[in-house]
Amino acid sequence: MTTSATTAADTDANPCCGITTPGGLTREQAETNAALLKAVADPVRLRLLSIIRDSETGEACVCDLTPAVGLAQPTVSHHLKVLTEAGLIEREKRGTWAWFRVVPSRLDDVRSIFS
Repeated sequence: MTTSATTAADTDANPCCGITTPGGLTREQAETNAALLKAVADPVRLRLLSIIRDSETGEACVCDLTPAVGLAQPTVSHHLKVLTEAGLIEREKRGTWAWFRVVPSRLDDVRSIFS
């Protein structure tokens, strides 16, 4: 009895379901999008983004964000750092406090992943 192993190359060369054109995201696009989604895939970070976005001036001080989410300052700072590194918010130092504002184009990037 002879069996043949199907390799990834065989599957790509002979699609079983009729998909013959390449489509979808490239590996780099998928990695970039995954990093962006990972940054917002936390309830605290989503709350922080919404609080900052919905504030009267479009920005918020870390001194107001900490009590708003009910977590310790180091935890809030960690979440803000993740959002900043993902480019979703910008940080500005004013005296002893840090102020944050949403980067609208990055929110558009999140939206575009699903459109």
